[in-house]
Amino acid sequence: MSSSWVGNVVRLRAVEPEDWESLRKFDQNTLDMRRADKVRQPFSDARQREWAEKASLEKPDDDAFQLAIESLADGVFVGTVATFLTDHRAGRFGYGIFIGGDHKGRGYGSEAVTLLLSFMFAERRFHKCESSVWAFNEPSLAFHRKLGFREEGRLRDHEFFAGRHHDAVMFGMTAPEFVDLHPFPIEV
Repeated sequence: MSSSWVGNVVRLRAVEPEDWESLRKFDQNTLDMRRADKVRQPFSDARQREWAEKASLEKPDDDAFQLAIESLADGVFVGTVATFLTDHRAGRFGYGIFIGGDHKGRGYGSEAVTLLLSFMFAERRFHKCESSVWAFNEPSLAFHRKLGFREEGRLRDHEFFAGRHHDAVMFGMTAPEFVDLHPFPIEV
């Protein structure tokens, strides 16, 4: 059996209620939180369990969804990948990814994004994926460039956190650009 959601090192799957403990550990690393978005107040264990339970039951909303990233080697929950801001008329969507600090640098993120983009471009007929990265987040900037995203602009002083305003770097990749780098399999 073959699956569009399984690569060589990761499997994309639905969030499960038992993922709450991993999510709690991820949230304890405020440096990772700041790189991904903004630091927020700590959640109680009950709140983390509630979020994971809710996420496990949530239905996709017009091609906007969140998936867990699981390591194939040991079945460990290593992060999440999500789509949002889907625009069927224009054929574009946004995406975000988070890999827990202990799991970075193992190829999980690259493969998860490649699986996600394959689905959105080849199965859902989107034309363009967009992503926003904080300008100070050098690892994420390099990650997007390595995947083939192109820098499309910069939103100056776009968000305030960590005591000051920060720029956001906008990236994009079209379906033809993706296929040039990651040809779709021809198995039918």
